[in-house]
Amino acid sequence: MDPSLKIRVLVADDHPLMVAGMVGEINAQPDMIVAAQAVDGEEALSLYRIHRPDVSIMDVRMPKLDGIDAMTAIRKEFPKARIIVLTSAKGDIQALRAFKEGAVGYLLKNLVRKELTETIRTVHAGLKRIPPDIAQQLAEHIADEALTAREIDVLRMVALGKGNKIIASDLEIAESTVKNHMKSILIKLGADDRTGAVMTAVRRGYIDV
Repeated sequence: MDPSLKIRVLVADDHPLMVAGMVGEINAQPDMIVAAQAVDGEEALSLYRIHRPDVSIMDVRMPKLDGIDAMTAIRKEFPKARIIVLTSAKGDIQALRAFKEGAVGYLLKNLVRKELTETIRTVHAGLKRIPPDIAQQLAEHIADEALTAREIDVLRMVALGKGNKIIASDLEIAESTVKNHMKSILIKLGADDRTGAVMTAVRRGYIDV
């Protein structure tokens, strides 16, 4: 196949083994080629400007600039950029953020071996690609009220085992305010207690533990 007709792919990930696997798989395809590789979000942005790839794969967790922020920056300059978000997180919150910022594909790391090249072809053809379980989660929670940034801060500290008094001190807010945040968190997440709230928040991708 004429190299100029191949799907040109930018791979951005800071894990050498993951990158090596993806690069090998992409370059083994007759209709695609890796145009550039980046190890952080800033480098991904710089290389995108130089190579203008047809499709980009962005790991969510990268140094300097995470994948979604890098994607946002790229799409600000290049609105037609077609970007696949790569992540190990199965929660709907991260997926929702990614699609709001313009992702056209969402690829779970445990499915890379099976779905990488087909996802690239799908988004290059102008379509979106979302794993069925992620699509189901998005549908289930589409009407849910999202946690605020402050509520997520509180929940992260709850996950570390901190009590209301310590959380209030750390965040420089009143203890009563922490209690109010917790009430709101429990309602929004449909949880019965703090442990349940943390488990649900981790599953949906609000926080990591």
